[in-house]
Amino acid sequence: MIPATEGHAHHVPPGREGHAHHVPPGRPLPQHMRAVVASRPGGPEVLTMTRRALPQPARGEALVRVVAAGVNRADLMQRAGDYPGAAAVADLGLEVSGVVVAAGPDVADDLLGREVCALLPGGGYAEYVAVRAAHLAPVPAGVSTVDAGGLMEAAATVWSNLYMPGKPEPGSWLLVHGGASGIGATAVQLAAAHGVRVATTVGSPDKARFVEELGADLVIDHRRQDFADELRDRGIRPAVVLDIVGADYLQRNLRVLDRGGRLVVIGHQSGSKAPIDLEPLLRNNLTLTGSGLRMRPDHEKDQIIADLVRHVWPLYESGAIVPTTHAALPLERAAEAHRLLEQSHHRGKVLLLADPGLPPTPES
Repeated sequence: MIPATEGHAHHVPPGREGHAHHVPPGRPLPQHMRAVVASRPGGPEVLTMTRRALPQPARGEALVRVVAAGVNRADLMQRAGDYPGAAAVADLGLEVSGVVVAAGPDVADDLLGREVCALLPGGGYAEYVAVRAAHLAPVPAGVSTVDAGGLMEAAATVWSNLYMPGKPEPGSWLLVHGGASGIGATAVQLAAAHGVRVATTVGSPDKARFVEELGADLVIDHRRQDFADELRDRGIRPAVVLDIVGADYLQRNLRVLDRGGRLVVIGHQSGSKAPIDLEPLLRNNLTLTGSGLRMRPDHEKDQIIADLVRHVWPLYESGAIVPTTHAALPLERAAEAHRLLEQSHHRGKVLLLADPGLPPTPES
């Protein structure tokens, strides 16, 4: 059982490796918490506030009092019962920020009281969550704990797909589809910070202005322009395409890539099945790959998060990359947050605030 005390957001001097649950002194931990779950597969209306027993950290885990949880398109698919690899429809939320309030066995005491962001397999739409300690990262200096709730999923997805297999060379072109999404905004900034030229697709003039401010070199409005034609007319051959669209863009993505280029599929918003002409793949020595962050084994996630702290967090701390929070809504307005993503009106990240004392942030 967890001793019934909760700590405050301060750094605790390093201690020994734990062999029982450890908590810093402070106000009592509650026995129960609020959580938003999907009562059944369906639309946003199935999201329901419920009361649950407080989770207890197992060996190698920490208990985090959640400040903010990121809302991701994968949550929408899971809520609808259409996400492969999700253990249950009910438990939503792949990333949070907050404060470590208890540590399970074999977790160092010096985590207690620290402000962290976390990558989760689910369950982030709650006031508390138990997290594998290796899937925690410190909140980057200069980033608010609220904004940190939207860092991990996008940063881990972009870094693992663009930079771990072999990074794009400075001066080469990257094509990012959906540049105004949370993942897209992170990809645009990370690539620009490394000297890569970025072309991106968006769906409105305000989103075009948004990604230009983030460092995009070429912005294509996919509702009025064909990205393949626009790139061809400018003589641009991307070394890498990062795609969230899937079926509708598959053949055009292959057609625009430079020789030796790489198409990375991380979503399939337009469908998962499409015919493919293999000729450009063979002629230009292309690589077609895909990945899902949630389905990766823990040891791979451990390495991704370690890389983020080492290589990406300093870019946030220097201001080379900035968080892109579009709106932060109270936990009880989770259905509204899902509708915001479904309507694609957002620019950057949408967050849920687990702390009822935090005021909502209006849409930017």
